[in-house]
Amino acid sequence: MQRLLQIMSTPQSVAFHTLGCKLNFSETSSIRRQFEDHGFATVQFNEVADIYVLNTCSVTEFADRKCRSAVRKVLRQSPDAKVVVIGCYAQLKPEEIASIPGVDLVLGAAEKFNILHYVDTLSQNPDKGMVRAGHVEQANTFEEAFSYGDRTRSFLKVQDGCNYKCSFCTIPQARGKSRSDTVSNVIANAQKIAELGIKEIVLTGVNLGDFGNGTEVIEGSKPKKEALFIDLIKELDKVDGIDRFRISSIEPNLLTEEIIEFVSKSKRFMPHFHVPLQSGSNKILKLMRRRYKRELYADRVNWIRSSMPHACIGVDVIVGFPGETDQDFKETFDFLADLDVNYLHVFTYSERANTPAAEMEGVIPINIRRQRNESLRNLSTKKKLQFYQNHIGTNRKVLFEHAKQKGMMTGFTDNYIKIQMPYSQEAINTLSKVTLSEITGDQLVWAM
Repeated sequence: MQRLLQIMSTPQSVAFHTLGCKLNFSETSSIRRQFEDHGFATVQFNEVADIYVLNTCSVTEFADRKCRSAVRKVLRQSPDAKVVVIGCYAQLKPEEIASIPGVDLVLGAAEKFNILHYVDTLSQNPDKGMVRAGHVEQANTFEEAFSYGDRTRSFLKVQDGCNYKCSFCTIPQARGKSRSDTVSNVIANAQKIAELGIKEIVLTGVNLGDFGNGTEVIEGSKPKKEALFIDLIKELDKVDGIDRFRISSIEPNLLTEEIIEFVSKSKRFMPHFHVPLQSGSNKILKLMRRRYKRELYADRVNWIRSSMPHACIGVDVIVGFPGETDQDFKETFDFLADLDVNYLHVFTYSERANTPAAEMEGVIPINIRRQRNESLRNLSTKKKLQFYQNHIGTNRKVLFEHAKQKGMMTGFTDNYIKIQMPYSQEAINTLSKVTLSEITGDQLVWAM
């Protein structure tokens, strides 16, 4: 019996499943390397393992449901496995997760990178999951992370947490205050990634443009950020071995003309911007406690277009926010229809506990929220197809990777057009110049 408990308390195989953003993927990859460094064998999530680690998101109620569904899937394929839940959902609702049958350990934001410290105690809590999730203020240090192993690109974490107080968002409650890596350490990690043969780095964070918090130096009598985001990308542009950098997402009020001008002249930073809007109605933006008006957002888009006509611009937008009338939504739709952007990530608003928006009047019926979501998704499809169509017949460089479809490979141009071609082993993880020839039915571009 003692031997059995010892085997259970030191599992030999581990599987990971990540929900949510690029930042979560970078952190999962770093935690996976911790396990591998301690002798664990990693297997795929759909395979039998001794321990499963679920890295969760909690941006919407749907993300919460996906976590619960993943736990059930694990227990169906491996009834005796140990299940550990980390991530934003784990910080926000640890007791709720611990009560899910089969969950053995829940780790909050300050504890997740110490996961190996808890592994040996898992078998001691068979009835209810162990919770180690302190107050989010304890998450006050920066933990470096980057992804590696399953892509031709790496997600490199350079910033975490957020000091903004958007009325719909739980991220500050889940990840804490804004804090950053140092420029020197980011450069060192970029060099490590280059040595691994990876060609593209995607810079990730919660509020990427707020880079520099947590690295203050004293200048005179006041603390000052060691560096700003523009300083970081200027240094990264000098790193040998990385052909491409992408900025994952940046707030419009932090996307300065200096950043845009630098990217326009850089050979390594790609002409691809993802800029959250959330609403095209100034009334709704104010209710959301966003730090800009639609006029500023339009200016940022115009700045990009004036220096990079070929750039790809993506937008986050939320529909069905409390108080969003038909006229407010029409303002958003018309604003985006007229704006020279190329794709939309559309989110249906969902109430999140302990946020000001959850207490607001003017709740929008679910069916109306879904209708508005569909309208904007259709608009996104049209804009994306038009952007692709404008580039048919042009030559662009593509970084190719394996595709799920047998005999094919996919990749992205510098300006984020997804390309499909017949598989060629020699082309994988290389930059290949191709001619964009036609758009396929699944919104890919066939090239030759």
